[in-house]
Amino acid sequence: MSQNSSLPLSGIRILDLSAVYSGPMAAALLADQGAEVIKVENPGGDIARRIGPTKGDISATFVAMNRGKRSIVLDLKQDAGKAVLRDLIARCDVLMENFRPGVMTKLGFDRDTLMALNPRMVYLSITGFGQDGPYTEARVYDAIIQAASGMCASHLEKPGLEPGLVATTICDKLTSMTAAQAVTTALLARERDGRGRVVELSMLDTALAFNWPDAMYNHMWLDDAPARMPEPGLTLRPYKTQDGYVTIMTPQQDEFNAVCKGLNATHVSEDPRFSTLPARARHPVELRATFEPLFAQFKTAELLENMKRFDAPVAKVNLKPEVITDPQVVHNQALVEMDHGELGRIRLARAAAKFDAQPLAPAGPAPHLGEHGEQVLLELGYEASRIEALRQSGALGG
Repeated sequence: MSQNSSLPLSGIRILDLSAVYSGPMAAALLADQGAEVIKVENPGGDIARRIGPTKGDISATFVAMNRGKRSIVLDLKQDAGKAVLRDLIARCDVLMENFRPGVMTKLGFDRDTLMALNPRMVYLSITGFGQDGPYTEARVYDAIIQAASGMCASHLEKPGLEPGLVATTICDKLTSMTAAQAVTTALLARERDGRGRVVELSMLDTALAFNWPDAMYNHMWLDDAPARMPEPGLTLRPYKTQDGYVTIMTPQQDEFNAVCKGLNATHVSEDPRFSTLPARARHPVELRATFEPLFAQFKTAELLENMKRFDAPVAKVNLKPEVITDPQVVHNQALVEMDHGELGRIRLARAAAKFDAQPLAPAGPAPHLGEHGEQVLLELGYEASRIEALRQSGALGG
């Protein structure tokens, strides 16, 4: 497969056995950075192929998670399918999977076997709760981790400030980004000493690390703990205007003063309950009650103009269609269009990082199920007769 040799990960081959979100998104990020990614799917295909608006066997979600990859379908319940996988493992730089703990061992690919097949390989294993422990046998999806990690309790909702769910697969995607960073770190270490690495990553651990600096700050100190502070979620919610919503965030006093000026309410910043950050942190409910009617007096555009005059940190809450036409999003060229062959044009968010000031385009279209199986096997040196035999046996699908 031809690659742009100027991309940072050009020459790195990744074998992606993962499905849905947490592993596939990590591999897609690395594909954008130049890695060659071969996606190994079971005969039924990744269930992400059926999540979101769909054309044929490719959904919007699947494109976002699997852009630029090649797909081969292997039945790993058959010895012939396992034999193909062994050959692929021997020739890859990175193996990624997000099976339940123990599945790889049951398939005959325990860690000793994997590292014997390819001692220089970086092996990434993503789990929900970890490799062992009281929860490891449970089925895990994003909402499960949001509940267990404190993410739900960190997103309080009205009325009653009940715990809420973030309406996106936030824990999966955080795990993907952490996984991509960990894989590149392991590849750097391999360049230094020539050894492969086993990288273990759980969604629970990732969510905890993400939550800890702010959502869990009341649980940081163990000795002579200072007074607890109200939870950030009590005030970190949008404010309603006459025709929409805006958000503010004011960690510095001059910023809070600017917001009050933009609201034509300088008396609020002089109130002893709100005149310092620690004071505001102790009176979040009162501050919310004071601000809500003030914001409600304005139309959004008028309020934004007021706030801009005083350099206040404020933003209009964009509805989803408005995100696409937001002036800064357009200026950043953060969204790109791509030709997806017979499926027509698609729009994707490009990889966020730029290298040498150059944005990275998506690595390419997402693959149809098993689209590249024959091509991948020919590259391994398989003869046409052997490939046909694998097809006839069902070990090779697609």
